[in-house]
Amino acid sequence: MSNLQHGDDAGAADADADESDDEFTFDDLSVVMGTYNEEEAIEKVISDVEEVTDGKAEVVCVDGSSDRTPEIARENGARVIEQEPQGYGVAVREAILAPDRPIVVTTDCDDTYPMEQLPEFLELINEGYDVVSGDRLYHGAEAMPDFNRFGNAAFAAIASVLMGERVHDTTTGMRAYRRDVVESIEWTENTGLSAELLIRPLMRGYDVREHPIAYRERAGETKLDPIEGGAAIAKSIVKVCLEERFD
Repeated sequence: MSNLQHGDDAGAADADADESDDEFTFDDLSVVMGTYNEEEAIEKVISDVEEVTDGKAEVVCVDGSSDRTPEIARENGARVIEQEPQGYGVAVREAILAPDRPIVVTTDCDDTYPMEQLPEFLELINEGYDVVSGDRLYHGAEAMPDFNRFGNAAFAAIASVLMGERVHDTTTGMRAYRRDVVESIEWTENTGLSAELLIRPLMRGYDVREHPIAYRERAGETKLDPIEGGAAIAKSIVKVCLEERFD
């Protein structure tokens, strides 16, 4: 049975989800991303994380760049794990599993996601949610190209039908996870990993919250072909939903 709440839902996750006298702080947080030729934006993203968390959050980049992205990341205090380019999911999966802090937040390295909302994500984790998923479409995502916005809405519609539960944004890159959630699931997808990272926890009964976020125009050029990438994501959504329902 899935446990999904949305940004406009009242109340928090069940109080007995994971009560503790000690709340998580930014010292317990790792912000992780896969990076590939993002020298235009990476310094801004890392500096935003540092400013919002007062330098307490760890930043981890799994990098396959041929430009100065890894050097800039290291100069700005990030931990860089070098990896041969193998696609989005391979890099992000490594980034998620590399840190040992109890809370992991994924983001993209193109400055589209609002690091200033990290305190809201951490607060929701402390309220008992296992996964907090940033909903880009809640506010309209006007900075997103029309084709991408249509595609992301379609992905959410497909997943909603297959899961029997309404989700709004399956492919967002900004989510917070409790470490035991990401360690308990064997992740399989590459291009479609962002959708899998929402679908599997939700269909396994973890407490998931979709939380509205602002979405900005990206810095630098996109690396994903919208047609080929979109088809791969749709295929992943169908595969993962059917696996969770029938396996």
